Amino acid sequence: MKRIMLVVAYEGTNYCGWQVQPNGVTIEGVLNEKLSELLGESILVTGASRTDSGVHSYGNVAVFDTDTRIPAEKIAYAVNQRLPEDIVVQRSLEVVSDFHPRHCNSKKTYEYRILNRKMPLPMLRRDTYFYHYPLDVSAMQQAADILVGEHDFKSFCSTATTAETTVRTIYSLDVTREGELITICVTGSGFLYNMVRIIAGTLIQIGAGIRKPEEIRAMLTACDRSAAGPTAPAHGLTMIGIEYENVENILKNC
Repeated sequence: MKRIMLVVAYEGTNYCGWQVQPNGVTIEGVLNEKLSELLGESILVTGASRTDSGVHSYGNVAVFDTDTRIPAEKIAYAVNQRLPEDIVVQRSLEVVSDFHPRHCNSKKTYEYRILNRKMPLPMLRRDTYFYHYPLDVSAMQQAADILVGEHDFKSFCSTATTAETTVRTIYSLDVTREGELITICVTGSGFLYNMVRIIAGTLIQIGAGIRKPEEIRAMLTACDRSAAGPTAPAHGLTMIGIEYENVENILKNC
């Protein structure tokens, strides 16, 4: 038995999120089905991030155990022949048997994209949130800077969270504009349920002048979901990737 790690990119538009659900097609469900067909075993993958319905990814990480003789690095090529075009395994490699993608120290990076112009562009409708009121990126960055560091982000997570603690660390949070496209890029130790989308929704309000950057401090102190801004729509969010610490101890025969 060996453990295989996959780096998976997907466009989440047509899926009910990552995690298998009784009703609805999910990324995890499709991977389980196609890997089981390929390997002739019952395969169940475990993902690092359980992205919501409509959220995209350039590099979510998943692992599964298998008895296959197919070389680990060849599995990506083989399963991609069976997967739909909106799910592509970027890499497959063997890792140590006790590696768990959610239980190792890591840095996760997400981007939230906003099209800020008077009219939407149809070619960006799937992965970019359209917002037609002018946004002040400088004010958004001022607010973002306050969120960097270790804080209790209870105000910035869904009330449905089951996390034991709402304390998280954000390493960087940058708001940039390139023409009519605004990108919120955040890297952290981990994120609570809907945390990035709530941060995005709050920064959009600040950029629109609905709230002031300094109000972020009171939101953090409140530890109350109602203190922060709305949850931005899922389709603007993309997981960029995950960077694991001590990666040399994860890879098999490294």
